[in-house]
Amino acid sequence: MEDLIYDPDDLIVALATPWGEGALGIIRTSGNGCIEVLAEMFSRPKALSNAEGHRMVYGKLLSEKGGEAVDEVVLGVYRNPKSYTGQDMVEISCHGSLPGLNGILQSLRKAGFRDAGPGEFTLRAFLNRKMDLTRAEAVNEIVTSKSRRAHTLALHRLSGSIEERINTAKETLTRFMSSLAIQLDYPEDEEDSGIPMETESLYAAKNKLEELLKTYRIGRIFQEGVRVALAGRTNSGKSSLFNLFLKEDRSIVSDIHGTTRDYIESWVTIRGIPVSLYDTAGLRESEHPVEVEGIRRSGQIIQTAQLVLYLVDSCEGLVDEDREYLKNHNCIGIWNKTDLEGSAPAPEGFIPVSVLSGQGFHLLEEEIGNRLLGTAAPDSGAVIDSGRQKDLLEKAVEALALVDQGLGLGVPIDAVALDVKDALDALGEITGEVTSADILNTMFGNFCVGK
Repeated sequence: MEDLIYDPDDLIVALATPWGEGALGIIRTSGNGCIEVLAEMFSRPKALSNAEGHRMVYGKLLSEKGGEAVDEVVLGVYRNPKSYTGQDMVEISCHGSLPGLNGILQSLRKAGFRDAGPGEFTLRAFLNRKMDLTRAEAVNEIVTSKSRRAHTLALHRLSGSIEERINTAKETLTRFMSSLAIQLDYPEDEEDSGIPMETESLYAAKNKLEELLKTYRIGRIFQEGVRVALAGRTNSGKSSLFNLFLKEDRSIVSDIHGTTRDYIESWVTIRGIPVSLYDTAGLRESEHPVEVEGIRRSGQIIQTAQLVLYLVDSCEGLVDEDREYLKNHNCIGIWNKTDLEGSAPAPEGFIPVSVLSGQGFHLLEEEIGNRLLGTAAPDSGAVIDSGRQKDLLEKAVEALALVDQGLGLGVPIDAVALDVKDALDALGEITGEVTSADILNTMFGNFCVGK
């Protein structure tokens, strides 16, 4: 494909494990001919050059042909087309020291390998038809997933759950186009041809695409996570609840009012949802400039949060300030300190909780999950989280809506066929049948190097 940033025929190399001291490091290479090049700088050249695919070969990697040993390594050999990229590949398992890793990479560069760009291994896998674009995007989603549930959904996409649904819809639209084409070619035989217009299957395909489109919101929640802020008056128990979510003493807890003077943030997982949780400064009138600034900053965090957990001390009860706040924000009301003497019954809509003992905490977690996900729940993996896929699905659904409208109004068949083609093109772009170098460069440029 022309205009790609990278030449897909180059020999490429990249470190696939993080930089830093470690027991092992993995360096990936790809490009037809890479096995032969590596054999020349290996202590057992014939063992490597004669190795079958999916075999491991032990030996020493040399700085160059006949040079000194750089490291003891195990080479994983993958021959085209049965490899991740569809090309010859060698994965080098070596010691994880920085000098050792640098030494191997420098030797490979001298031998003719260039540094791989972000996502270039997966780009080659796509270009060599090892996977479609939905699976390629899933590779990056697995790497960047922030929770086990997000990781599982991305694995389902990698196995083809989205591709399968898109291909099913494309097959339906292709059959419909064939029916239209025959009626265009033989209009005089339309009544006697017996060729169905297949409108019912067309509408079913449109409904399936709309269902898939609706999963985008949930997909983004699981992949990107959400902001949840703890709010309430001073000493309502925000810091204690923050620590309960984290299962560690991260935030300072004290009976002294105004202890938290700035927000504290940490990632937690709630019902499989990655949550960026914020402990904010307690709300009260103050003249101390540091506390005032902390309350101001906390207010900015709360304004951008998708959900606010508002705590009220059940021993003190509701005041007008609480009622006003709950009225103007998307909040879950938490009636805290229910285990203490003098605690009043929880008002309607509040979740009774004892942050100290953990009583009611599971009910709070369930309510957070219900608020963030609604009644919808991700199924066996057919959940999209890609903005690119969302935009193209919307385009396909809009085109099919025009088909429906055109059939109802008796629009000429050739005009209807154009709308069906628009839908097919959009679906083809989702899987990568129809794409451009600019799209590929942008998409794979967001990958990490070595993937």
